[in-house]
Amino acid sequence: MATTAELPITLNKDEILRYSRHLIMPEVGMEGQQKLKAARVLCIGTGGLGSPMALYLAAAGVGTLGLVDFDVVDYTNLQRQIIHFTSDVGRKKLDSAADKLKAINPYLNLRTFDTRLSSANALELFRDFDIIADGTDNFPTRYLVNDACVLTGKPNVYGSIFRFEGQASVFATEEGPCYRCLYPEPPPPGLVPSCAEGGVLGILPGLVGVMQATEVIKLILGVGEPLIGRLLLIDALGMKFRELKLRKNPDCPACGAHPTVTKLIDYNEFCGIRGEEKPVGSGVPEIQVEELKRRLDAKEDLFVLDVREPHEYQICNIGGYLIPLNDLPKRVNELDSSREIVVHCKMGGRSAKAVAFLQQAGFNKVHNLAGGITAWSDRVDPKLPKY
Repeated sequence: MATTAELPITLNKDEILRYSRHLIMPEVGMEGQQKLKAARVLCIGTGGLGSPMALYLAAAGVGTLGLVDFDVVDYTNLQRQIIHFTSDVGRKKLDSAADKLKAINPYLNLRTFDTRLSSANALELFRDFDIIADGTDNFPTRYLVNDACVLTGKPNVYGSIFRFEGQASVFATEEGPCYRCLYPEPPPPGLVPSCAEGGVLGILPGLVGVMQATEVIKLILGVGEPLIGRLLLIDALGMKFRELKLRKNPDCPACGAHPTVTKLIDYNEFCGIRGEEKPVGSGVPEIQVEELKRRLDAKEDLFVLDVREPHEYQICNIGGYLIPLNDLPKRVNELDSSREIVVHCKMGGRSAKAVAFLQQAGFNKVHNLAGGITAWSDRVDPKLPKY
C-alpha cells in the first residue's frame, strides 16, 4: 500500500475534525488517516454488498473510490441496497450512489464507470487502484475479478450472500490463496439459485459488506489480521460464525507455480452459460403472455401449471395448478398428458426446466410461458404484484 513517504498527503483542518475519532486511535493516527486518504479502492457493484462497502469506505476517509455498475435502481433493490432511496427508482445506480457518497464526504475523489465489468476492460480498470472489493452476485464475474486481481497483483476483498448465509475472505494476495484455490470449477449452471430466485435477508448484505469494508481498511492501514487464507462463514439465522483455513494451491491454474490462466477468458463460457438472456432449457417450446391471455379468455382447454414455491404462490398467482419444480418428478401423475399444458414460474427459468422434464416424460403438448408471471404483470395485468 501507499505510504505517507510516497505521497505528499495532508489533512486540512476540517478533515482532522471529521476523522478525529480515528486520529486518537494509535492504530490509525495521522499516518494511518493519510494512508486512507492516499488509498484507491475499486468497488465492483453498488448493490447489496457494494452499498454498505462504499458508504463506510467513503465515511472512513478512503481518498479515491471507484464504482463499477451499469444497472438502474429497481423497487426490489430497496429491501437491502441501502445506498439507494425510493426516489432513486429508475435512476442509474452510479448516479444514485454518487449523490449519497459525496453528501457523506465532500473530500472523496469519486470515479464512476458506467459499464459492465468484462474481460475487455477489467485489467485496465484494476491497474489504477490498490484494492478491489468484489460486490458481485454471479459466478462469471467472480472468476473474472479473481483472475484480473491475480494478473494485476491486486488484493481481492471477497463477499457473497444467499438467503441467510454469507461468506467473506481476502484473495489474491502474494502470500495467500485466490478464489480458484477454493473453487477450482464453477457449479453447473442452474444448480445454485440466484438471490432473485432464492431470496436474501435484507440485513445480510449489510453484515457481509461491512466486513468487506473492514478488511479493505485493515489492508490499507497494515493492521490486524486480514482474512487472508481464511474463509469466514456467516449463518445469520443462527447468528453463528465459522472459519475455514485456506491454503494456496501450488497447482492453481491462476496463482500456482505454473499458471495456465495468463490472460482473461470468456467467463460465461467457462461457467457453462450460453447467452445470459436465455434461461437454462431455453430450447423448449414457448408461448407469450399475450397469447395465453387470449386463449384463456376464449375458454380454450388449457392447463396452467405453476412450478414456483408455495410462498411465492401466496404473493401472487394467475390461478395455475401449483406443483413446485422439485416436487414435479414425484407428482407428475397428477397431470393429464392428453391436455395442452402451459408451465410458468417467476421469470421462465424454472418452468423451462419443468417443460424439458415433462417432454422427457412423454408430454407432447407442453409450453413454457416466456417471461413467467413477471411478464404477465408487465404486459397483461399491471395490478398483479411483482416480487
